[in-house]
Amino acid sequence: MGTKEKPRGFTRVRFMLALWAAKLSVPVLKLTRHNGTNFPGELAMKICPDFLRYVARPGKIITVTGTDGKTSVVNLLCDMLDNAGQKVLSNRLGSNVNSGVATSLITGCTVFNRARFPLAVLEVDERSSGKIYPWVMPDLTVITNLFRDSIMRNGHPEYIAGVLTDNMPPETKLLLNGDDLICAGVAPSNDRSYFGLERMATDGTACLNRINDLRICPHCAGKLRYEFVRYHHIGRAMCLDCGFRSPDCDYSGGDVDTAAMTMTVRDAGGEGTYRLLSDSVFNIYNELTAIAVFRELGYDHPAILKLMDGLKIAESRYRADRAGQVEVVMHLAKDRNALACSRVFDYVASCPGEKELILMMNNLNDDKNWSENTCWLYDCDFEFLNTPSVTHIIVTGPRAKDYRLRLLMAGVPAERIDCVREELMSVDKLRLVPDSHIYILYGTDTMNLKLAAQVREAAIRKAEEAVK
Repeated sequence: MGTKEKPRGFTRVRFMLALWAAKLSVPVLKLTRHNGTNFPGELAMKICPDFLRYVARPGKIITVTGTDGKTSVVNLLCDMLDNAGQKVLSNRLGSNVNSGVATSLITGCTVFNRARFPLAVLEVDERSSGKIYPWVMPDLTVITNLFRDSIMRNGHPEYIAGVLTDNMPPETKLLLNGDDLICAGVAPSNDRSYFGLERMATDGTACLNRINDLRICPHCAGKLRYEFVRYHHIGRAMCLDCGFRSPDCDYSGGDVDTAAMTMTVRDAGGEGTYRLLSDSVFNIYNELTAIAVFRELGYDHPAILKLMDGLKIAESRYRADRAGQVEVVMHLAKDRNALACSRVFDYVASCPGEKELILMMNNLNDDKNWSENTCWLYDCDFEFLNTPSVTHIIVTGPRAKDYRLRLLMAGVPAERIDCVREELMSVDKLRLVPDSHIYILYGTDTMNLKLAAQVREAAIRKAEEAVK
């Protein structure tokens, strides 16, 4: 499905000018030390609005979309393909909107518009699917999950499911999360496979989270009965009225053992026991998704096991360092995303030992547009942090007082909370209890990631100085 439509006449002249101008902009950006992850694509589409229709594409295209996990899955896929010796085009370091995808395709073709890569793995923003899928036309689209996200951008997950359904090419095969009935219902007429995790010891039968976006049957509006609930609306359910139920999974992860750090993946072609890259359920899903993609590509389990050897979760998502008598952990918690932060809070609270937290999930680039963004705090399960093992929480940044208020409403005692406006000053409040863990929870903003790294370095310095 990677063939392109050929422009003719004036359209061809305009397209080639757009391609050459975009390619020339790449070295200019490097010389001026600008990042420019989507500028070449923006320039190309400004000159030729239907640029994506005509730009050369790899022979096989895989796209990954969904509310959470798409970047991690793309990173895993690209690392595994690199290990397999595959030459792969990706936007893993760039933007996932139409201009970012265009930029990747520009770097992946020659000045004469010939594709230089046989395979592409592209991350696609859900809302941008209407500007990407009709022209890029992926062979396989992976949807990790569909959750409630930023109200300003995405609104309700069923709305996003509708956007994806309306714009998915009918020829594209889907690989869907079978434990997510909203995700599983996208583009029902397309060919599809499902992945999912079998029941785990930590699963329940009722949702304990503040958000549950699927309580009634999407077919008849009858009440859903959950066989088990993992979190929010993730689990296995059936309708008591019409018999609608969660789909059977083609790729099933079972025998998950977070002590031994292993998981067995079963499908019609066999099974393989894999080393877990992380003990968090979100990352277990990400790993299962990557394995399912490689099974779709025709790799057997022994081959996939070899390709996963030495892989780890990207340090931009999770990093742990021993410093003095404590462990300092930098952990991504997507700001304005109630569900993603709930999952992180639940994970941190369940980790053994005493914990101190620095909460700095502040999207700094949106500092002037915060009017609606505090509402997500009241969908988020801050109640997970009201546990004796979380002994101290430092809230910092532009919305430190909002975080403090939300923690108090969650029942966290006031004496466990410190409020510091300047992020780098938050380290001064650390208590550094021996053998405890310090978690620095930061948002997705690039500036915030750099700032989080500075806070981490300051925390490590203080911890090391404390034992001198």
